[in-house]
Amino acid sequence: MTVVVTGAAGFLGWHLRCALRAAGVTDVRTVDRAQWSSPAELDAATRGATTVYHLAGANRAEPDELRDANSSLAATLTASLDRTVPTPPTVVFANSIQAGNGTPFGDGKSAASSHLADWGRSRGARIVDARLPNLFGEHGRPRYNSVVATFCDQLARGEEPTIHEDRELPLLHVQDAVDRLVSAADDGSTTDPRFDVEPTSVSAVLGTLREFSGRYATGDIPDVGDHFRLALFNTYRSFTFPHAFPILPVLHADDRGRLFEFARSGGQGQSFASTTAPGRVRGEHWHRRKVERFLVLAGTAEIRLRRLFDEEVVTFRVDGDTPAIVDMPTMWAHSLTNVGDGELVTLFWASPLLDPEDPDTFREPVDHHQVA
Repeated sequence: MTVVVTGAAGFLGWHLRCALRAAGVTDVRTVDRAQWSSPAELDAATRGATTVYHLAGANRAEPDELRDANSSLAATLTASLDRTVPTPPTVVFANSIQAGNGTPFGDGKSAASSHLADWGRSRGARIVDARLPNLFGEHGRPRYNSVVATFCDQLARGEEPTIHEDRELPLLHVQDAVDRLVSAADDGSTTDPRFDVEPTSVSAVLGTLREFSGRYATGDIPDVGDHFRLALFNTYRSFTFPHAFPILPVLHADDRGRLFEFARSGGQGQSFASTTAPGRVRGEHWHRRKVERFLVLAGTAEIRLRRLFDEEVVTFRVDGDTPAIVDMPTMWAHSLTNVGDGELVTLFWASPLLDPEDPDTFREPVDHHQVA
């Protein structure tokens, strides 16, 4: 299977690539902004495609440009597919619930949808028209992707968000959205996918995020047993990393030794410990939804993390003499290495109980050059 993702560098595109990697899809070709102006580069990406996720689009531009850009991208894509793919692929189009609402953006999305539908009928291609609602999630752009990203960014930087207009705010976590896109591409259905949103409001979201900010600043884990709260919490904590770590817990000492809290959680969780021999490495994997916390009790370790599809590695050197908490963000590969001379003792906490059938753990080296 050869998969093409347009708009791969965007918010939705990055999360889709994470979901495809978790599903074990290895042949994923990406189309970013520069390739649209080069027919040769675009054709190289689309040649032999079996599934195309068309996520690229314009949502910030002058009205005429905004109206024309989305339909133009769809036409450029289908022209490339006509040149490079004898058997038409399944095309999943990231449409919007705003399509056809009379705005330049909505008109442009509607025109793109109509073009893809006409092309699909003429070529016998399956077109999946996915009308996406308001999306939020990890690593969104403040003041661009959603009000959730803006609130998270402000709270993580110690600012006080302001609500200019409280209103209903139906939301969908971007990871749930891409899971639905992938299943829609694979299931062969002739019915366009539907998305179940979380009915909430601007003020309710901000209230929850304020709760998370207040508790997480001291290392507490809020109640994340609810699917929507877990999605919001993972979104919030993506804005705190790496500047908020490590967290230094308050030490209480007397002649018996030292005592400190590792994790206080309002929800379900699992704690475990490990020993690691000198020079050995644990981890080298990532999670989509799991909240995971490390604390070295004895020895010296390097905790290394890399966001998927990036090259920069964040490194924390921690030891048992100064207990320090480091949390693993979702969709960041991470590892724990014993860099000391003696045994390393580490305490771990994870938000869900381990499910061997669905462990939410995907192998990935932290060093980018080792990625296949």
